[in-house]
Amino acid sequence: MTTPRLLSCAVVTVLALTACTSGTSSDPVVGSATAGGVVGTTGGGGGTGAPSSGTPTPTGLTPEAYRAELDKARGPIREALKKLDATGGKGLDERLERTVATMEEAVSGLEGVVPPPEVRTEHGDYVGTLRRLVSALSAAQEDVRAQEVCTGPAVLTGVEEAGQLSPVRDSGEALADLGDYRADVVPVKVGKERSRRLSNGKYITSEGRPGRAYLELKNGNSRDAVVVLVRGKKKAIRVYVRKKSKFRIQGVRDGSYKVYYTLGTDWDSKARGFTRSCDFEQFGKSVRFRTVHTATQIRWTDWTITLNAVKGGTVRPKRIKPGDFPG
Repeated sequence: MTTPRLLSCAVVTVLALTACTSGTSSDPVVGSATAGGVVGTTGGGGGTGAPSSGTPTPTGLTPEAYRAELDKARGPIREALKKLDATGGKGLDERLERTVATMEEAVSGLEGVVPPPEVRTEHGDYVGTLRRLVSALSAAQEDVRAQEVCTGPAVLTGVEEAGQLSPVRDSGEALADLGDYRADVVPVKVGKERSRRLSNGKYITSEGRPGRAYLELKNGNSRDAVVVLVRGKKKAIRVYVRKKSKFRIQGVRDGSYKVYYTLGTDWDSKARGFTRSCDFEQFGKSVRFRTVHTATQIRWTDWTITLNAVKGGTVRPKRIKPGDFPG
């Protein structure tokens, strides 16, 4: 980016800001039986293996006691998945970690249960699919930390497309059909991967714009952007700028503005964020709009901001955490 330049004009002062080039890509960014019939096992099949010679076969829980064990695991799992699905990107890594921990505890409990003999095969299948789902969610943490997956619904879409959610539903239904056992632990509808976009220049929110000045935004990146202008503590304007496009905000009120922007793929309006490949940045310089009235003329300042790095640029953007973005 170049240093902001003052272009002389009888009425209008025009200033331009561009991001500076960096060294990275220009696109920013075994247990014992008990009287109750519960056995600890060394594997994940829920005690379905053949006992050693001379060892009595555990009779298993009564159907009523087994239902209670299923319910004890079902509630926390459903609640954890609901919370994951209903949230956006802020604090997603911590929320996913809590989801994995909750499900791990619940599944481990089911792995220590000896079910009624007539459902041992189905129980083993059910617990096995749950265990694989926990593993898939745990693996997704890496993508979340790398900001390749940016919202809770997107995490669930990923594990669905990896084939780890449907088997849980199917095995739960098979178990339920044998004795009214509640094993429906996926309470949310998971969509397919999408690539939603808003139109270029679409205002997500905006206060009135009665001023004379404009702010031109240039997005030369390979991902769409949402730009947020903050004046004081107020989020004055949020606007969508498509990749390889520009847009001019007309009538910006006087004041000093901090400029934030997020880049990514697939805009989720409900989550107010991109679902994949997201970065968050704050432009390295505030921009001030000022209108001056004199006896003979009115002067004001226009600005142009380039969101991508350019050769010779002098304003370096600051990478910020998702939770610090004023979306």
